[in-house]
Amino acid sequence: MSQDNKNIKKKKFDLRLLGRLFSFTRPHRGTLYRAMALAIVLALLSPVRPYLIQLAVDKYIAHNLMNGLIWLCVVYAAILLLESGLRFWFAYSANWLGQTVVNDLRNTVFKKILFQNISFYDNTPIGTLTTRTINDIESINDVFSEGIISIVADILTIVSIIIVMLWTDWRLTLVCLAPFPLLILATWWFKEAVNKSFQRVRNAIAALNAFVQEHLTGMYIVQAFAAEAREMGKFKDINKEHRDANIKGIFAYSVFFPIVEIILASSLGLLVWYGASRMLHIGASPGVIISFVMYLNLLFRPLRMMADKFNVLQMGIISGERVFTVLDSEENLANNGTFPAPTVKGDVAFRNVHFSYKPGVPVLRGISFSLPAGKTMAIVGHTGAGKTSIISILNRLYETESGQILIDGHDLKEYDIYSLRSHIGIVLQDVFLFSGTIADNITLRNPDIPLHRVEEVAKMLGIHDFIMQLPGGYHFDVMERGNTLSQGQRQLLSFARALLYNPSILILDEATSSVDSESEQLIQHAIDTLIKGRTSIVIAHRLSTIRKADEIIVMDHGTITERGNHSSLIADKGAYYELYTAVEQMKEKEVL
Repeated sequence: MSQDNKNIKKKKFDLRLLGRLFSFTRPHRGTLYRAMALAIVLALLSPVRPYLIQLAVDKYIAHNLMNGLIWLCVVYAAILLLESGLRFWFAYSANWLGQTVVNDLRNTVFKKILFQNISFYDNTPIGTLTTRTINDIESINDVFSEGIISIVADILTIVSIIIVMLWTDWRLTLVCLAPFPLLILATWWFKEAVNKSFQRVRNAIAALNAFVQEHLTGMYIVQAFAAEAREMGKFKDINKEHRDANIKGIFAYSVFFPIVEIILASSLGLLVWYGASRMLHIGASPGVIISFVMYLNLLFRPLRMMADKFNVLQMGIISGERVFTVLDSEENLANNGTFPAPTVKGDVAFRNVHFSYKPGVPVLRGISFSLPAGKTMAIVGHTGAGKTSIISILNRLYETESGQILIDGHDLKEYDIYSLRSHIGIVLQDVFLFSGTIADNITLRNPDIPLHRVEEVAKMLGIHDFIMQLPGGYHFDVMERGNTLSQGQRQLLSFARALLYNPSILILDEATSSVDSESEQLIQHAIDTLIKGRTSIVIAHRLSTIRKADEIIVMDHGTITERGNHSSLIADKGAYYELYTAVEQMKEKEVL
């Protein structure tokens, strides 16, 4: 059973969550009050037209008072137009409120997602977050447009009509409403059946989103391993669950509405039978019979949809609970530093730093080193040694367990995180490009950076000519994830992105491992220019990058096992010497 199913079974209806959803209406309380006021007015107006028909039949038509009848028709038409206008205003206000709340809530959720700790994404499927941000929040709209406000309006209408019916003829009212216990039973069955269907549909949508997003992202692997048929089978199973869940709901609707029609017909039959008997024996007015026909139709119209609206309200609240789970996540990285960083020299020091992604599974064990400003440090080691973890905590993407990281003599946690990050440039092995132009991806759509500045950086890196050869040059559309460019070209653009912001501290995380020989020459030239005068931390497999470092540290299982420059480490003939010898023997074709 999924976690979502568990949550649904635990909470059937949570007034606290409903109140929390309505807290988002505070900036728009005027519209909320207007919608509620309109609901009350419409409820009071609902019995008026049937009463006017009763009055017309019993007083004016029966006594042939044509002048009065004409005026009554004018009043009836005015009431009809007024009610139609108010009903339009009510529906528009409720839906406007729902869409506005959804807009505000979606902005709040996406802002929360943007500022989450990276560990949050390590443990949360992207498809699930997509469902929370889009589908679940859209369901919350129904809480306002078809949920609580509409339910209140319907209940007021029902109460208003029943009161008028009882006041007009309480005996006839009780006879007409005799089939109501059957309607209550049918409504209860329908509510439970549709509720279960809604649960299954919502979970199936989440599963579909997660599956499709994951497989579109990993389509290369699916096709490379000829797994299309197998993955198609999995998709069919998930899609079948979605279809079956919807069919269950369709079945409930198909049964419920005919039952309601039968009950309404039964009420009308009882009305005709009892009303005709009274007209024959005690002279009951025909106007009352006609008005009761209208009352019953007005009464059954909201009753038909009441159970459905309760389910919509409940599923909206359940969706709200899922959304609030994201909002209540405490995995966001607290920006509790107050020290501004208008300038950063680039002195970096680690003091006995310990770090784990998961409690009890240490990744870094007492790491200590100093890197003076303007110097370059290379980090080497086998996969899993902890190299990337060092740069992740330096950029404060994760929090350390103990120890200190100092930049220019100040603890990393003392800095305003966003001010500090503006002085750190990072280039990763796995380059991510957004949909948009070359210029958009280099500037990250920063409107304050002019195009000529982008061109200057590209020329400094030696990639201006390559960009100008593309159709449209800097306005070339790279498509989603940069699929129209080669890996080497994407890597070059990521260098330009890092260089454009002129960082004081530069981090290169295996930035040349997937680059062809021609691109490597361009990048090597750029690196030589880029690291000059900057504090640089380089994680690399290629010796051409490592040799030039002022200091090299060798890591193994989260600890520093060797440190020194290239010459001293070769002379020590330790782990670095073995790695270097292996690379030399394989002519730098095997990863270090």
